[in-house]
Parts: sequence; C-alpha cells; structure tokens
Amino acid sequence: MRALLTPSDRRKPLGDGKRRRRTALFGIEDAGRWALVRRPAPNLGAIAATYAPEHEVVEHIADTLLRRYGVVFWRLLEREAAWLPPWRELLRVLRRLEARGEIRGGRFVAAISGEQFALPEAVGLLRETRRTPSSPAWISLSAADPLNLIGSIVPGAKVPAVTNNRVLYRDGIAVATLVAGETQWLQELEPRAMREAESALVRRQAGSPLLAYLR
Repeated sequence: MRALLTPSDRRKPLGDGKRRRRTALFGIEDAGRWALVRRPAPNLGAIAATYAPEHEVVEHIADTLLRRYGVVFWRLLEREAAWLPPWRELLRVLRRLEARGEIRGGRFVAAISGEQFALPEAVGLLRETRRTPSSPAWISLSAADPLNLIGSIVPGAKVPAVTNNRVLYRDGIAVATLVAGETQWLQELEPRAMREAESALVRRQAGSPLLAYLR
C-alpha cells in the first residue's frame, strides 16, 4: 500500500544492474498483487441467530421493569440506567407480551401520556389500593428504592438514588426527603406531625434485602 500511494516522482527507479539497499520509499515493484474479494451473500439464518439473543435481552429487560414497578411507561426510563434500550424497542416487546395475554395494556397512571402496560396482579393491587382507607403510617425508604419517583412521576426536585438518602411517604404522598443528612420538607405539617415525620425519616430498621432497602 505504501508503494502504491507514493507519488511517481518519488518512487525508486527500476534496478540498473547494481544491488542497492532498500530505502523507506519502496518502488512499485514491491507493491505485490491485489485482487478484489467480494462479500458473500447475506445469510438469513445467521442474521436471525444474531437477532434472537438481542431480542431476548430486550424482553428480559421489559420483564424486569414490569416486576420492579408493576406498571411500565416511557417516563419511568428517566430514572433508569442510560444503557437500557430506547422506549421504542421496549414498546415492541410490551405490545407482543400484551398480544400473548401475559400483561395488560391501558391507562393505569393519571396525567401520564402514551401507552402503559401492567402485570395482571398489579392491576388487582391498584384496584384494591383505591378501595383501601387512608393510612397515617409513615413509610421511610432509601432513595435507591424504585419507589423514589420524585422528580420523574411525583412532582418535586429529584432525590439522588444514593442508599443513605431517604424519602418519606404517608398515604402515598411524599412528605419529606433526607439528602446528604439534610431534611427537606415537601408538605406543610403541624409541629407534632413534623417531629414524628423527622423521627421516621432517620429511623433505621432491619429488613429483608429483597425489599430493595425498603424501610
């Protein structure tokens, strides 16, 4: 390639009967012989084999998101890793799962545009939640928990998904957050309720690791 690319005026002249030491600029006689190698015709079987594992990976990710949240829609990808496949690829898989009767499609979360999909058991839990009376219990969880939806689904500034950061809920409403050891209030509370909330926010209780740091 070097000989072929060397301008003709800089090429070494052909041999004149004397043995000369090779120089950095090789002559055209050193170029060798070249032939065009044509690409083989596409192998449809190989293409299908290559696509199959990628399709299985996208389906596995869609199944993981469904088991994590119960209900999946495009806004949830905002708090997930950037390397996940785009929503359009997940949407094809979710539509296929719906057509097979494995998941449900519909409108499950208000004020969220676009298609939504849910596990059948999640639909039942949502209906049961609507019938359940309000609960005054405080629920404090790690900001690394999937229920940390502040800034994406729930209004407010995003809470970094760090284990030591925490979010406090009561009756499904985010009340306060703990970020870098500082409490930030999202709702106005009476002094007594504020003391209870602050105590619940910093409380640490032992629990199963399968609850994803749920406290």
